[in-house]
Order: sequence, then C-alpha cells, then structure tokens
Amino acid sequence: MSLAVRVVAPDKTVWDAEAEEVVLPSTTGQLGILSGHAPLLTALDIGVLRVRADKDWVAIALMGGFAEVENNEVTILVNSAERGDNIDLSAAQAEYASAKSEADGVSSEDKQAIIKARKSLKKARARVQAAGGSI
Repeated sequence: MSLAVRVVAPDKTVWDAEAEEVVLPSTTGQLGILSGHAPLLTALDIGVLRVRADKDWVAIALMGGFAEVENNEVTILVNSAERGDNIDLSAAQAEYASAKSEADGVSSEDKQAIIKARKSLKKARARVQAAGGSI
C-alpha cells in the first residue's frame, strides 16, 4: 500500500504523487510516515521533507507549515517549498555562507535581528541539504 502525498505552497503544488514513505521535519523532530499511520496533525519546521517514491528519495526544502496524515493521505501545507533537484547547490551554498556571516555579525543586544538571522540561516541550510549538500 502507498501514501498519497501532496505538498502545497501558496503559489504552486510542489508534489502530488504516490509514495511509500515520508519523513517530515516537524517542530518536535523528524517524523516518519508509512501507510497505515495513525491520524496526525503537526506543525512543520523549516527543514527538508524526504519522500520515497519508486525506491528513490526526493528531497524538498520546506519553509514551515503544517501536515495532516489521514487514511493514507499526507497533505502538507507550507509557506514555501522547493524541490532539491531544482536548487543550484553552489548558489545555495553561497547563500548559506552569506547568511552565516550575517548571523555571526549580529549584535547580541538586538534580539529581533538575532531571530531574523537564525531564520535566514535555517532556510539557507534547508536549501543546501535539499540540493544534496552537507553543512
């Protein structure tokens, strides 16, 4: 048996196909979903969604959202998403380096700037990982 997986961002449907397994980046850690999974509603963190379809893994960078699992259907609603095979790894690594240097330069007094820099760094890390790079 398989799962019907759908990843929907405000501007497009990023994935809409059958899969054997899904690994979600929830706010409480990684969640593995197989067919027959109990109903679930969870918040998603910025991170990498991994979908196994036809024995191949597909990585998708997610920028936060929610996932619902019910009756072998996984519906993922996100703020933004990008398939790893559509991401230029060298550009993503440059973006990560820039975000890291920006985060390192933020004053410890400016709490709002710290939060913004950490979020940018997390997004850049997710894009690099989805593209197949490591950090």
